[in-house]
Amino acid sequence: MDSQTRHLTLLGATGVGVGAIVGGGILALAGVAFAATGPAAVLAFAFNGVIALLTALSLAEMASKFPQSGGTYTYAKKALSVEAAFAVGWVVWFASVVASVLYAIGFAHFATVMATGLWRVFVSDVPDWAGSPMLKTGLAIATTGFLSLSLIRNTGGGGHFVNFSKVVVFGLLILTGLIAITCQSPVDTSAAFTPFFTSGFTGLVQAMGYTFIALQGFDLIAAVGGEVREPAKTIPRAMILSLLIALLIYVPLLLVLTAVGTPPGESIGEAAAEDPEGIIALAAENFLGPVGYWFVMVAAVLSMFSALHANLFAASRIARAMAVDRTLPVRMSELNPETAAPTAAILVTSTLVSLLLLLLPDVGAAGAASSLIFLITFAVGHLLAYLLRKRSKRRPPPFRTPWFPLVPILGGIACIVLAVFQGMTVPSAGGIAIGWLAIGGIMFVALFRTRASVMDASNTANNPELLNLRGLSPLVLVPIANPQNAVAMISLADAMVPADVGRVLTQTIVVPSRDWNPIENDEPIRRSQQVMQELLRASAISGIRTESLTTISVEPMKEIARVAKLHRCESVLLGLSDIDEQNQALHLEALLGELDANVVILRSRKDWIFEGVTRVLVPIAGRGGHEHLLALLLGSMQRHRSADQEPLEVTFLRVMPVTALPEETERAMRDLRRLAWDLCPNSKVDIVISSNAIATVAERCRKSDLLILGVQRVGRRKKLFGAFTRALASRSDCPMIVMSRRG
Repeated sequence: MDSQTRHLTLLGATGVGVGAIVGGGILALAGVAFAATGPAAVLAFAFNGVIALLTALSLAEMASKFPQSGGTYTYAKKALSVEAAFAVGWVVWFASVVASVLYAIGFAHFATVMATGLWRVFVSDVPDWAGSPMLKTGLAIATTGFLSLSLIRNTGGGGHFVNFSKVVVFGLLILTGLIAITCQSPVDTSAAFTPFFTSGFTGLVQAMGYTFIALQGFDLIAAVGGEVREPAKTIPRAMILSLLIALLIYVPLLLVLTAVGTPPGESIGEAAAEDPEGIIALAAENFLGPVGYWFVMVAAVLSMFSALHANLFAASRIARAMAVDRTLPVRMSELNPETAAPTAAILVTSTLVSLLLLLLPDVGAAGAASSLIFLITFAVGHLLAYLLRKRSKRRPPPFRTPWFPLVPILGGIACIVLAVFQGMTVPSAGGIAIGWLAIGGIMFVALFRTRASVMDASNTANNPELLNLRGLSPLVLVPIANPQNAVAMISLADAMVPADVGRVLTQTIVVPSRDWNPIENDEPIRRSQQVMQELLRASAISGIRTESLTTISVEPMKEIARVAKLHRCESVLLGLSDIDEQNQALHLEALLGELDANVVILRSRKDWIFEGVTRVLVPIAGRGGHEHLLALLLGSMQRHRSADQEPLEVTFLRVMPVTALPEETERAMRDLRRLAWDLCPNSKVDIVISSNAIATVAERCRKSDLLILGVQRVGRRKKLFGAFTRALASRSDCPMIVMSRRG
């Protein structure tokens, strides 16, 4: 759950959806639908409504299980890799930004038309500059800035007054239209709907593809899920309710426009083909006079304003969710201390919208790209809903969509079909989407991947269920030769991969001499059996389920590597009593070079208990490539803390030489703080100036329960168990963990 206050009630959450859906899309796209398929545009919107409801059900199920802001990005993060989640979040953020651009332009257009019309009626001729494109662009940017400041100053996202006003205006249009239908003859009404399909089934599909984006907006409720009260109940209800409100306005309005929106002898399809953008205003004027025209203008201004507000609100929350996971700059995750609004995320989002308003050469293609991206991400959402339901057997979502798996399958196929149609109809839309994804991919690899991977590892350690949700079941291999280490080793292995999400495989190795005769000498076997017996006893005492394996080899290190490869182990946990000898270090380096797995080496005392660790010392000498594994280990230790234990105290230590310049020390402190924040937010950082790093760290070890070090990497297959580690092991009896990340 997000730390920010949940302030959106059912009314507020529904307001986000209604604000985004109702009005803007139908005003912009009803004419396109009528031109493509005639009166059957009513069916196009109705069928799109069914697809949207299927999608809402899938998103609502995931939102009830993960009531956090971010929408589809958050669900992709749970079920897929961090790289895939970034791709989803990056394009969804872009789609919401482009939707904001379109609604900002729409607001500026209708506001200008409305203002010039009033000026012409009440003042005089309209000056030439009033229709200037720069004026409209400036008004769009100013409105974006105004709404951004509004979102920073208060956390509400519904815009209740604006939503209520536009629903009332649309309601009046529908009511007066129904009255007009009763005043004309049934023959004229029937003629207005004939022919119903002007372009057959193909035209109907075209109209659906063009207009599906008109129902986009229900997904924004999931995107702001971290701010919704009682999310398991509220989010599904709000999503479905906002869609039903939109359909209860759209379908009757289209029926009214078809029946009485054109003069006798002219069809709605012909009128829309001549003026698709203004068809609703012209149709309303036909049956209601000038009042109808002004009704549509008011509805258009209110609709574009509320849709812009809702999309800015949701887009900033998507950006903030990504920044929390370090897939965007971490500054964008910061919240306003007074309003809990993500100020930086709002400002970055609104700035991007303003830049696109100035620079975007083809707004139509960008809008089509936005529609295409939404369709693709909705299809991904159906896939995620299917995967998460299948993988959530232990903790199913509170809200479960009916008719599973029919809903995600049918909804996903429908979204893919419409996306293919959109991509074929507007090829430039696919190009824009691919270009934006390429930009994001380059930025992710260059700027975000390392920190995002570390944060993802920390999240996984704190919530091991994520492994199951991603379809993973990692295996930890624990070779044990000394039974005195059994309890500590098994408990540490379980902390790395809990038994309910992964497996712990203990290994004992019969190590005979090269001329061993098992018939005459069974001592190696009996010794191995004693170790195995102690392992089983330790497993039973600790309550940790393990699997056991016994093999025979004269070269134990090579045998460990063979078993790890054979079973595709995620990690290997070794327990050693002495790691300060040069010969032992060489054997370990050879093993590290053989293994394509994470390796954790534990040196501990006989009475050492992993769960009893409180003070952890982590010396850092720059980023050594093992931050991912360190995040896993520290996150696991945090997860294992019981309520009656002291809080875990982690100290990150950097020893700087006496020759270090002040600016170097300052930069090192800044880097150390950032690393510590990523790995363990409540940890301490310390920089010591010393000419003897080993002595400094050894002194700090006296006040620590555990020392964690990383091996030195000099290549993918070359890892050194360096002199620093060996010297430190010889000068301190503090329990020590040495880590080597796979690859």
